Amino acid sequence: MRRSVTGLTRLPQPGPEALRSTWRDARPARIERALAASSRRDPGGWCVAGATADVRTTSVLRMIAGREVVLWRDTEGRLHAGPGACPHLGAPLHGCVSHGTDLLCRWHGMALPSEGPSSWREYPAYDDGVLVWVRLPMPGETPADAPVLPPRPPQQASIAAVVTRTAVCEPRDIIANRLDPWHGAWFHPYAFSHLSVDEEASSPDRLVLDVAFRVNRTWGVPVRAEFTTPDARTITMCILEGEGAGSVVETHATPQGEDERGRPRTVMTEATIAYSDRPGFAVARLLRGGIVPLIRRTAYALWRDDLDYAERTYALRAGLVERTSVD
Repeated sequence: MRRSVTGLTRLPQPGPEALRSTWRDARPARIERALAASSRRDPGGWCVAGATADVRTTSVLRMIAGREVVLWRDTEGRLHAGPGACPHLGAPLHGCVSHGTDLLCRWHGMALPSEGPSSWREYPAYDDGVLVWVRLPMPGETPADAPVLPPRPPQQASIAAVVTRTAVCEPRDIIANRLDPWHGAWFHPYAFSHLSVDEEASSPDRLVLDVAFRVNRTWGVPVRAEFTTPDARTITMCILEGEGAGSVVETHATPQGEDERGRPRTVMTEATIAYSDRPGFAVARLLRGGIVPLIRRTAYALWRDDLDYAERTYALRAGLVERTSVD
């Protein structure tokens, strides 16, 4: 029977001995089917390159799919992107200022792209107000005019917080982590409890679950949520019912390239977009300067554990450690 979805509820946290075993539900073949379905959704070459707030008055560099990419804003505030090395002598284009729509190299002042060779061309860039994106040639992907954006609450009525971490794994390992909600109450007991997947409402394209977000060991906030994958490098959790209904957590996995040992590195970028239709949430927006660090701290704690999970998943698949399967 479904638990009623209400606000803050007295909900004592069960100990490990009281938790229901979920390993039979988290079948590897089931997760792989969901992962295969998500991998067929073409991102159109678009990769998340960071938070909107990361790109301000000077340029920043990102490593994406083995390429150095520079991002900057012109004097009107519009986002631009291009190759990360100056075509003159190869200077890294970080910390540069703009003039008009050009970026001025710090070494000798070459204005890019206007003074650069035709081989130095801008990449398509997109700023959705929370995250910045760059479109690059990606194998097997058909270039799209814009990234696939999942539904979000109104930006002016929400609070957004973005965290970024890097792991030794492939993008699919980060997506697979989120396609396994059954680990939540076991692996993150400090954050989740009373988790159950609604099998009737779920499908390979959609996971629906009931879960309580922990406030402390006595109190929790029950919600009903769904996970969907709008493209192969993105998975989104949306709260359907309960406190904060309409809030969204987007997890994006951007391939960075290989490390010095030839292992893949992936940047995990998570955007939490909190929303509530309660009148008091307007006050919370005014206090966002104190709330955003709390959201980010919680997300960092979760991903400290979950990137260990993703890295282990990659190591098993790559044969770096031995695995005995029960599926």
